[in-house]
Amino acid sequence: MESNQTQHLDLTQFAQKVDTIMQQIGTVVVGQQDAIYLILAAILADGHVLLEGVPGVAKTLLARLISRLIDARFSRLQFTPDLMPSDVLGTTVFNARTAEFDFHAGPVFTDILLVDEVNRAPAKTQAALFEVMEERQVTIDSVTHPMGRLYTVLATQNPVEQEGTYRLPEAQLDRFMIKVVMGYPTLEQEVEILQRHHADSAFTHLDQVKPVLSIDELLEMRTLLNKVVVDASLYRYIAQLVQNSRTSHTVALGASPRAAVAMLRIAVALALLQGRDYLTPDDVKTVAPAVLQHRIIPTAEAEMQGFTPTSIINRLLEQTEVGI
Repeated sequence: MESNQTQHLDLTQFAQKVDTIMQQIGTVVVGQQDAIYLILAAILADGHVLLEGVPGVAKTLLARLISRLIDARFSRLQFTPDLMPSDVLGTTVFNARTAEFDFHAGPVFTDILLVDEVNRAPAKTQAALFEVMEERQVTIDSVTHPMGRLYTVLATQNPVEQEGTYRLPEAQLDRFMIKVVMGYPTLEQEVEILQRHHADSAFTHLDQVKPVLSIDELLEMRTLLNKVVVDASLYRYIAQLVQNSRTSHTVALGASPRAAVAMLRIAVALALLQGRDYLTPDDVKTVAPAVLQHRIIPTAEAEMQGFTPTSIINRLLEQTEVGI
């Protein structure tokens, strides 16, 4: 019991820092609270994030801001149809002075990498991200270059403009722990945005934001993921949700075992962010849509009937009960 109490005290201190992070983000970004919590949970759970939203909803700004608040190195990469794998990973260049080949690292060598419009690059360039996303390393000319322990990819895609884009293959989509959809602000939030822009001083500028959490502190919190209490019924609940996604008559392709692991890890991370050392069914229900929506493909008949991945997931959550 003493160790659990000590752990709870540590989580309380961490939760206070999370509250400070959320307050700092609120001085720059209006709204998007759910998206922010999911992104922070994914970083804590050592997972990558696919951000989907129309232009102008602060996807890039949010990625930069979170990087600054956790004192992480940040790099941005704009995917375009003419982008080559070497533009992403880096290349070796012959050094005439030393008569040796020097490795020039690409933008992937950072702590948090923002890939803007990931679906605009051709398959060969998208594939360049496969190894680095899964293995946290890059192999060039038979030499392996490891990434840092925090390494996280935040990739954005525009759901509306599809001209000149390349559909992400299922194998790559499955490497994203979650997909976060950033929607339009509410009327009240948009009024606040206008008021802040008119006053200007009401907005905190990015260069004024100070780090709240260090990388070492975040990595230390990762070691507590496996210490969060998870009831046996919740293991079965997560497994049943994923199983049901494969057997539903509305689904052509269901979620993989990687999805079940991702759901557990990010649900546990969300519990930690809220200062708890135990998992609840509500944690699982909160993260399930973000974990499953980019992994589920409806059948053609289901799409004709108006089913979407989101509506299918909502039905799965309604039909799957938490065991005892």
